[in-house]
Amino acid sequence: MKLSIVIPVYNESETICEVIKRVEAVNGDKEIIIVDDASTDGTRDLLKKYEEREKFKVIYQSRNAGKGSALRVGFDKAEGEIIIVQDADLEYDIEDYDALLAPIVSFRRLFVLGSRHKGHWKMREFEDKNLLSAVFNSGQLFFTWLINITCGTQLMDPFTMYKVFHRECLYGLELESNRFDLDWEIVIKFVRKGLVPMEIPVNYVSRSFGEGKKVRLLLDPILWIIALLKFR
Repeated sequence: MKLSIVIPVYNESETICEVIKRVEAVNGDKEIIIVDDASTDGTRDLLKKYEEREKFKVIYQSRNAGKGSALRVGFDKAEGEIIIVQDADLEYDIEDYDALLAPIVSFRRLFVLGSRHKGHWKMREFEDKNLLSAVFNSGQLFFTWLINITCGTQLMDPFTMYKVFHRECLYGLELESNRFDLDWEIVIKFVRKGLVPMEIPVNYVSRSFGEGKKVRLLLDPILWIIALLKFR
C-alpha cells in the first residue's frame, strides 16, 4: 500500500532537511507532503528544492494558521492508502515506521498511535527547567486521564504526534481544528467511529522551547478542553 507522509512545517530551518532525508530513506511506495505554515526563518527557501522532485508535494500556506490547519491541508492532498503524521523536528525516531505500519499493513488495525510512554516512561526533561518539566509531565497524565474517562478508552499516549491510519478512517469526517487540538479531534472522532487505536512504543526525545517547541502553556490546554467538550 502507498504511504502518504504528511509533514506540517513552521520555522524548522534547523531540522527540516534532516527530517526529509530520513523520510526519503523509508522503504516502500510513498509520497511526501510538506505543508509550510507561513514560515519566516528561511524554511521556505529550503523547501524550494523539493518542489519539482518526484514523490514530493510542497504546499505553502499564505498565513500562519497552526499545525492542525497544515495537517488538514496535507490530508486533503494525500493519495496513499496509509497516512502518517510526521513532525518537522527530530523528537521522534523515523526508524519506528516499520513497527507503526505493521498492524495496518497486516490488516489488524486501521488506526495506530506511537506511544511515547508505553513499556517504560519517557519523561520530558527540559535542561535546567525542572519545574517546567514537571508541569508538562503532570499535564500529560491529567489530560490522558481526562480523555480516557470521557471516551471510555485506556490509552497511554493519545496526544502523540505519530498518528498512523488508513485513509478510509477519514471518510465521513470533517476535521476543523487548527492547532494542537487536532490531536484531540482525530482521536475522539476516530474512537466514536469504533476505531480504537493500537499503541506501539516509539523512541522520543523532547526538545525545549528554546529549541523550537511551539505548544502554548495557556492557550492550548484551553483549546484541548474545548475540543473534548465539542467533539465528544
